[in-house]
Amino acid sequence: MPRIHRLPPDLANQIAAGEVIERPASIVKELVENSLDAGAKRITITIEFGGKRLVRVEDDGYGMDPDDARLAIERHATSKLRKAEDLAAIATLGFRGEALPSIASVSHFVLRTRAQGDDSGTEIRVNAGAVASMSEVGIAVGTRIDVEDLFYNLPARRKFLKSDQAESSHVSRVVTQLALGAPRTGFTLISAGRRLLDCPPAATLRDRLYQLYGEGDDLLEVRRELGGVRIHGFIAALSEQGPRRGAQNIFVNGRIVRDRTIAHAVSDAYSVASIKERSPEVHLFIEMPLDAVDVNVHPTKAEVRFREQSLIHELVRRALCDALGSEGAPALVLTPPAGGGDRPRDVPLPNAFAGGSYPNRWTAPAPDFGLRTAGTVAPSGPMPEASAASAVATSPSLRPLIPLGQFRDTFIIAVDDEGVAVIDQHVAHERVLFERTMERLTRGRLESQRLLHPLILDLSSDARQALVTRAADLDRLGLEIEEFGGESVRICAVPAILSGSDAEAAVRALAQDLEGLEHTTPADAALKRVAATIACHAAVKANDSLTFEKMVHILEELRATAYSTICPHGRPVMLRLTRREIEKNFHRI
Repeated sequence: MPRIHRLPPDLANQIAAGEVIERPASIVKELVENSLDAGAKRITITIEFGGKRLVRVEDDGYGMDPDDARLAIERHATSKLRKAEDLAAIATLGFRGEALPSIASVSHFVLRTRAQGDDSGTEIRVNAGAVASMSEVGIAVGTRIDVEDLFYNLPARRKFLKSDQAESSHVSRVVTQLALGAPRTGFTLISAGRRLLDCPPAATLRDRLYQLYGEGDDLLEVRRELGGVRIHGFIAALSEQGPRRGAQNIFVNGRIVRDRTIAHAVSDAYSVASIKERSPEVHLFIEMPLDAVDVNVHPTKAEVRFREQSLIHELVRRALCDALGSEGAPALVLTPPAGGGDRPRDVPLPNAFAGGSYPNRWTAPAPDFGLRTAGTVAPSGPMPEASAASAVATSPSLRPLIPLGQFRDTFIIAVDDEGVAVIDQHVAHERVLFERTMERLTRGRLESQRLLHPLILDLSSDARQALVTRAADLDRLGLEIEEFGGESVRICAVPAILSGSDAEAAVRALAQDLEGLEHTTPADAALKRVAATIACHAAVKANDSLTFEKMVHILEELRATAYSTICPHGRPVMLRLTRREIEKNFHRI
């Protein structure tokens, strides 16, 4: 007797359903995608008990006639593919012809549909994959599908479903993503009689974002087009507290997908500004030729494969970097008051930044705005010259930001037309030095200074090993490290931006940072972390008294950075008190 036999159709459908239908949210995704493919302008989703009792999807699409309705619940029956060549350029969200028979095989399934021009509609009832009845019914043009008692015939699958609240949350997340991908279609989600989502058709993507997520003033617009690939959408700005955490929605030709290539590109773009790992809010749409992407790689169509994977990665990364860079360099312009001083010239980098001493008070005054700094010494003398004044002439839209003084020798107080800014001098200078270091690394090796007396450090075994393992990377940064027997290392040279007094603390911090990295961490990621640590230890510190020229220099250099709102470790650079907030607190508005 043969041991191999053909599975019954109902069992084959139930096995296939295990790949396509994981939970009620999977049903909603498949049915809504069919509605969008049918040209629906309005889609209503209703669930009960998180979708375990009922999932209903109703649309006003073009519907089906009786013959199409009957075929729609047959396995591998679809209107979206005709021949094998069509797989190379799939333009619809659905195409497999598996969703409806898979859903019908694990539920009580009711399909009601009416095509435009027909006098009546068709109703088909299916129980566990077996057609129970087919009849004529009165219904508006479009399609309505009811899925009741999901997995009633598969108790083993049903017990793996989560609580009603958890399943409802999954459904809400899926509907939100689908609504974002189709802004011109209206969406309504009803759970247990309550409207969880009600989005009328929106004119623009920004309008749909507002409907779904509320205010998004801190979101940056992304636009880039090259080689037939168009990227657009909105991403979280760096802002004062770093990028806002939130959902990451990636669409490829209108299809919501999960893709490691794009996710890495997003992470890489934000890592340029900060080594702190985050999950920033991203809503990104990628449009490309249909034959440049393969969507037939996953049963739920949740993954894609790009023909030019490295190109897509680079385009996405550059698109995000451009958006973050334009936002990350705020208008910090230092403008002397009218009639104050001679024509400005560049302010050189003060030697004190390399480890020299700082004077106790300013050696030059702040511009006169009717303010005077607190203290026993009133500044006097000519206005110091700033290199940014020339930028004002060429960029009149930039807001002038003028330093007034220090607060507790830690924060620079500055003012512009929009209000008052408080800048953390250490964090601001750290951002400047980090970007300068990374820029020089792209051209080769950092300048280093040899120590007259090599520094001998005793470290833990793991810390010593971390430094020795990354010796080549550290050498690029101007740090020469040698093993010195036991658990000791000898430091022969340090980066030129580090002072001798900071070298030991910087090396110990480096060892701690590198000790936490995996051995497989890419060299560029390790270099960024090392560069951030060196910048942190080389920057001016809290309680360092700065001259006016040094404050001008820090703010001017900060203006030139690409990401000036956060330091490499994710700390905010600046806090603002706007003019409106000031006037409101004084009851002027």
